Amino acid sequence: MEILMHMCCGPCSCYPAKKLRAENFEPVGYFFNPNIHPYQEWRRRLRAAREFAEKIEMKLHVDNHYRLREFLAKVSNVVGAIDDEDTVKFSDGFHRRCKICYAWRLSEAARFAAENNFEVFTSTLFYSVHQNHELMKNIAEGVAKNFGVDFYYEDFREGWQEGIDLSLQLELYRQNYCGCIFSEEERFSKEIKNFRKTSFRD
Repeated sequence: MEILMHMCCGPCSCYPAKKLRAENFEPVGYFFNPNIHPYQEWRRRLRAAREFAEKIEMKLHVDNHYRLREFLAKVSNVVGAIDDEDTVKFSDGFHRRCKICYAWRLSEAARFAAENNFEVFTSTLFYSVHQNHELMKNIAEGVAKNFGVDFYYEDFREGWQEGIDLSLQLELYRQNYCGCIFSEEERFSKEIKNFRKTSFRD
């Protein structure tokens, strides 16, 4: 049975695709990631998704539109300054902006599934140890109901290291931040890192 698998990137797809096939699903990839910044990074991740699909002989559907402006418009009202609690002191594994990002990507996956005769969809977001799984699961179940398809949940985090190993074997491009302009800053900014250290000491 085919299952639409929303792909956030190539490396994060390695373990979920393998696990789904072991459970008698045939994953069909769907790349929709309007959060990724900058444009060249988006292109690298898209190329890696295509490369992965080719190497494992998996069908792949791609949204070829770079939608950074739309993403920024959607999250602009919840993105605060460096001293905002959401940016610095988050404690449950996600920022308020992430909820908007989850909802947009999972909703598009459910819509695409419904419009293209897939009965069920899932996402490689559930492979990441850095995301809020309960929130994503609740969102995915909600959008699945809205579009009249089923959402298949599996905690792919159990295969975290195996997925890393597989991506290295396949020689896929591996990114070092979540994807959006804000996560890139938070990953590399010394100012934010120092501010967090100071805040956590209080």
